[in-house]
Amino acid sequence: MDDDRVWSFEKSLWTGGSDHYRELVDDECLMALPHPPYVFGGAQAIEAVSDTPRWSEVVIDDGRIARPQEGLIVIAYSVTAKRGEET
Repeated sequence: MDDDRVWSFEKSLWTGGSDHYRELVDDECLMALPHPPYVFGGAQAIEAVSDTPRWSEVVIDDGRIARPQEGLIVIAYSVTAKRGEET
């Protein structure tokens, strides 16, 4: 997966609904979120974000991509997201 596709995929997780998450997030995925327990496995990550309102605008900054081995992509970034008046 090239870098542009990685970032497009990641942005879609911020803007897509719960069905989108269920379709795209693998059980082996690890996701860091800003609330305990902070690191979530695939099913936990889907559950943690599935009922939250989706963001309408997403800007990713300081994005980094590592590919430590075949089939493994690790990404890290800062994000500014908006929905209505909330940022």
